Amino acid sequence: MTLLECKNLTKLYGKHTALSDISFQIDSGHIIGILGPNGSGKTTLLKLITGLLSPTSGTVYVKEEPIGPASKSIISYLPDHTYLNKNLRIQDIIDFFADFYEDFDSLRAYDMMAKLQINPRQKLKTLSKGTQEKVQLILVMSRHASLYILDEPLAGVDPAARDYILDTILSNYDENASILISTHLISDIENILDEVIFIQDGSLHTHALVDELREKDHKSIDTIFREVFKC
Repeated sequence: MTLLECKNLTKLYGKHTALSDISFQIDSGHIIGILGPNGSGKTTLLKLITGLLSPTSGTVYVKEEPIGPASKSIISYLPDHTYLNKNLRIQDIIDFFADFYEDFDSLRAYDMMAKLQINPRQKLKTLSKGTQEKVQLILVMSRHASLYILDEPLAGVDPAARDYILDTILSNYDENASILISTHLISDIENILDEVIFIQDGSLHTHALVDELREKDHKSIDTIFREVFKC
């Protein structure tokens, strides 16, 4: 069964076209990079998949069902900004997630917090920005979801922390699930990717298996990306 299918997705903001007629599908058990420069439409695409935005036209299907309560219950989403109440203690946020999501694994969350030496009795606002982002990622990856959607999970964290974040992602998702990662830090993640989707000016430029793309062009994904987007 196809895990995710986007069919002819278009999103307009007034006269501005954020996405134009995008179609692709992915199966379970893959890590897919959603790649493109700032303003290319990556975040809009992810919000359409999660149901936070409605398309102007086109449809998103998750496990062959249109976006709705059933699909939202199996998608775990990390937005590109912190949305948590910073006045709460981390353990209270964990309790909230456990109450809200049936698939949330509190033990997994506490285990990852312990490995990072994060005190769950601390209030979120007492932590550094980078540590707050790690907490948010831990919460997202502590769900037993079918589809994880991560919008710029490496932004704003130091290079040493990136290795931990990538390890957290790889170690805490089911092999039958898939992950969509939006980022512009291609060199940091290309070794974990199975597929890439290049978004250019709101349109689908490329959807390919990473190994096939490397073999075809005899270049790294980072180099191909820079050539496509002239950066």
